[in-house]
Amino acid sequence: MSLAEAKRKKLMEIMDRLCRKDVCLAFSGGVDSSLLLKLAVDMGKIHGSRVYAVTFDSRLHPACDLENARKVAGELGGIHCVITVDELELEEIRQNPRNRCYLCKKQLFQHLLHVAEKQGAAVVLEGTNEDDLHVYRPGIQAVRELGVKSPLAEAGLTKAEVKELAAEYGISAASRPSTPCMATRLPYGAELDYEVLKKIEQGEEILKKYLDGNIRLRLHGDIVRIEADPVQMKQVLDKKNEIVRELKQLGFLYLTLDLEGFRSGSMDQKAEMENATV
Repeated sequence: MSLAEAKRKKLMEIMDRLCRKDVCLAFSGGVDSSLLLKLAVDMGKIHGSRVYAVTFDSRLHPACDLENARKVAGELGGIHCVITVDELELEEIRQNPRNRCYLCKKQLFQHLLHVAEKQGAAVVLEGTNEDDLHVYRPGIQAVRELGVKSPLAEAGLTKAEVKELAAEYGISAASRPSTPCMATRLPYGAELDYEVLKKIEQGEEILKKYLDGNIRLRLHGDIVRIEADPVQMKQVLDKKNEIVRELKQLGFLYLTLDLEGFRSGSMDQKAEMENATV
């Protein structure tokens, strides 16, 4: 048995064990949580257990995320629940400290645990994968503290392996680019403001008209740093005039193209370097 086959077998064993009782899943509609929903629903049919897919309606995430979550939940089954949350009601989170992800995750998952308790779901799941364990992800601490299970990480599946398995199941989210929290577009210490985050979201929607793949618009004061997949950089330059005109109409001042291209969690790079020297 290959390593990949062993990981899949372990994942199925974990899901079979966890889904013998009603399950509550943090469901974003991304590939990780979509794969877990598919497996949980399949196991639920075997064991007669219910699966609650809980999506957070959060202003820190692009509006399209909720629409996509509803669509994918409809495709995969389970009981879809939507909870409206406002992370910035907490002053600590508004100040955007380096442990922001921990504070947000703890706040959100406390809501999730409340839903699980209300519905009588004995198990709470979320979609951390193996790759997440090797980068700066302070939110994982909150997941562990609250006793939430992470089957993909437990089975050792990387992001690429998750996408491959999701594609084999025909899950529509398998090829969808990730859409993390909008707060990741600002450096730590820059105060979070919904108006600024909305402008960044609108800027990324403009970029999506001209570019395919992964796109991020990172804001450093007056300077905007555009991250795109390297194969899209020529397209950025070809559409430079249109992109500059439309982004400046939103009020952005200095526009730059990041020569390293798209990197997930690029705002964490400084924190990772500092942690490595400790």
